[in-house]
Amino acid sequence: MSSPVTFARSHVWSVSHVDAPEVVTSAWIDEQLSETYERVGVRPGLLESVAGIKARRWWPEDVTFDDAAARAGALALEQAGVAPGEVDLLISTSVCKHHLEPSIACAVHNRLGLSPNAMNFDLGNACLGFINAMTIASSMIDAGQVKVVLIVDGEGSRQPQTQTIARLQDPSSTLTDVFDQFASLTLGSGAAAMVMGGPKPGSHQFLGGVTRAATKYHDLCVGDLDEMRTDTAALLESGLDLAEATFNDALAEGWQWSNCDTYILHQVSAVHTTKLCELLSIDAARVPLTYPEFGNIGPAAVPYTLSVTADRLSTGDRVLLMGIGSGLNCSVAELVW
Repeated sequence: MSSPVTFARSHVWSVSHVDAPEVVTSAWIDEQLSETYERVGVRPGLLESVAGIKARRWWPEDVTFDDAAARAGALALEQAGVAPGEVDLLISTSVCKHHLEPSIACAVHNRLGLSPNAMNFDLGNACLGFINAMTIASSMIDAGQVKVVLIVDGEGSRQPQTQTIARLQDPSSTLTDVFDQFASLTLGSGAAAMVMGGPKPGSHQFLGGVTRAATKYHDLCVGDLDEMRTDTAALLESGLDLAEATFNDALAEGWQWSNCDTYILHQVSAVHTTKLCELLSIDAARVPLTYPEFGNIGPAAVPYTLSVTADRLSTGDRVLLMGIGSGLNCSVAELVW
């Protein structure tokens, strides 16, 4: 395991989210796949009964990923009382991209009217990108290299899900195809952003955390905007094993994570959340959930859930952020509200 990373000066100034407006229910997806399910012998309702996902959101077709990320970024800047020209560093962690280059960060930088002096780049690490970006930002804040960092993420599931539904509707699709592509139907759309900087009134200290990798499992979930194929059972089992190892090693290093006030876990499914809580002895009542109505929003899921939970947090609350991303990688970090 990597050595624990701790920070002295890094604080969260604001965290925001923007909802994609179009509600797509799991019942609607079941209707689109009813003939396929009957043909291959799959019981309808698995998205809701097993994954626990009742709905997810889609952006309108004319909303780009950088547009969504910029909307959340603008809101985060407003909440932090930061002018666009004050941002020293912009990091985009979006998995979803319309093209290989230029970076999403370039488009967001332009949309927000950031200073020409503001460094900007994309950081990609599946569902862990946002937590990784918080760590990088904190390192630069502590080192005095930057004063204000904006992290953004915009994700969209319309294209992969419409493509997946169309493929599975084909008479040649098989039971294996349904299960290999089941995870694609759990994805959601949304955007989140965060402003970080040094200590100031009303800010929240980011203490740091630990990471661990199990990259021998890098091929368990592979996807792009058109298709994602996942060995769901193996991914769940391997991810939980990695999370347990990361968590236990962190406790051995002195982190007191068994009694945090709130646990912001990456939002995947009911099965994933329930098993993770059992494995790590986490009180499920301390785990806010967004996946039932919004699905798995990728790297936006952790900041999105933190943002919608913020009003329920009290000063001094210890908040644990935890994600497991395809690859496999696991990151766990602590925030003092």
